[in-house]
Amino acid sequence: MRPHRRDLIAGSTAALAFAGLARSVHAQTVAAEETYVNEVPGYGPLVSDPNRLLDLPEGFTYQVISQSGDTMDDGLFVPGQPDGMGCFDLGGGKLALVRNHELKGSSALHRNLGPGGFHQERIDRLDAARAYDTYKDGRVLPGGTTTLVYDLTTRQTVSQHLSLAGTSTNCAGGRTPWGSWLTCEETEQTPDDADVTKAHGYVFEVPANAVGLVDPVPLKAMGRFEHEAVCVDPRTGVVYLTEDKVDGLFYRFIPTTPGKLADGGRLQAMAIRGKPAADTRNHEAREWAVNDWREVVWIDMEDVESPNGDLRRRGHAAGAALVARGEGVFWGDGELYMTATSGGPLQRGQIMRYVPSPAEGARGEVRRPGRLQLFFESADIRTMNMGDNIVVAPWGHLIVCEDNYSADLRNHLKGVTPDGKVYTLGRNVFTGNSEFAGACFSPDGQVMFVNIMYPGVTLAIRGPWTSVRT
Repeated sequence: MRPHRRDLIAGSTAALAFAGLARSVHAQTVAAEETYVNEVPGYGPLVSDPNRLLDLPEGFTYQVISQSGDTMDDGLFVPGQPDGMGCFDLGGGKLALVRNHELKGSSALHRNLGPGGFHQERIDRLDAARAYDTYKDGRVLPGGTTTLVYDLTTRQTVSQHLSLAGTSTNCAGGRTPWGSWLTCEETEQTPDDADVTKAHGYVFEVPANAVGLVDPVPLKAMGRFEHEAVCVDPRTGVVYLTEDKVDGLFYRFIPTTPGKLADGGRLQAMAIRGKPAADTRNHEAREWAVNDWREVVWIDMEDVESPNGDLRRRGHAAGAALVARGEGVFWGDGELYMTATSGGPLQRGQIMRYVPSPAEGARGEVRRPGRLQLFFESADIRTMNMGDNIVVAPWGHLIVCEDNYSADLRNHLKGVTPDGKVYTLGRNVFTGNSEFAGACFSPDGQVMFVNIMYPGVTLAIRGPWTSVRT
């Protein structure tokens, strides 16, 4: 018998109690076996979750606020594979969480995890004319975004709806200062190599206050490649973009009109000043050490829609620096932080910090260039194991979502102090050891929202955030 969609999240007897649902859970005081290494105390040891979903430190709680398979207000299902996510203040104590769903158009399984249901029983509720792309049989691709409205006062999910339809492999993205979410396709599939009707590999914009499906407009000037995440400098409107390839590049987009990305602009790739085609990965040859800084120059990219899928190779040939699977990127206080998931000699991750030029994107940056630092590099997989999505917490630390599928080491939420020391905030103990994704904070800094890709849940985590010890 083919499983019902809701049964997809119940992969074990232990999961059934969770799927049933224990929606608000307090951590128990039973010590759990630790597989991580803390460099600073953080919030103390993790304690076991009786529902076997998420271990947290004592005093922290989580609430499941959305689950794949739930019926949304538009009659469609909450899709599976929730990934990148942004939090937006709607006023009146209500927030919008705009979530990516990393569903590949080329995957038969992912097609069944889309908003139409496991048997596609509700796909007719979705107007193909409002979607970016369809399969060649006319059915809408499963990827896209959903928008969840949450009430901080009542601690209830108010509504959920599909907000972007027909895209593929929506991995991460980023918030804009003007109140929208930029969702990124981590694919370069075309009708020549997949069951789709359009080329993919673009960024799309989703206003956080949209109450239905938005027009699916690909921002083609921002390049066609395996996009991962973006962040925006609120001072200049410049957008920074990561690429999830082991030989990927790091890009910036200088918009023609700041705040209006559809007006176009210039896409550039990062290079190290004085060292064309540098390799920041430290895989075989150690090019730099933790805390080292490098001055940066930017190379104009040509033919950015890249019909041959070779944008990064052309950029590197022109002098752009290699980055080992650039994934999460987040704007902090006048600077950004970026993860390189497979960087370093262990290939278990780096974090880089970029401080823009005071004249970023303008003529004066030649005299005062931006600067790139190797902020962190994993020397022990128990300390950091392939950090992916990243967010700067209200207290100035980084929160990093691990993304590894090890049979031995669980995925964790890790905190990183301003001096690069690591502590552990949470541990996925659900069947399958799926990645954490989409960590973001409420405007008041009291709630951290995060996704666990499987079983497809969105969580609200509360606790004594200011008690962290370093």
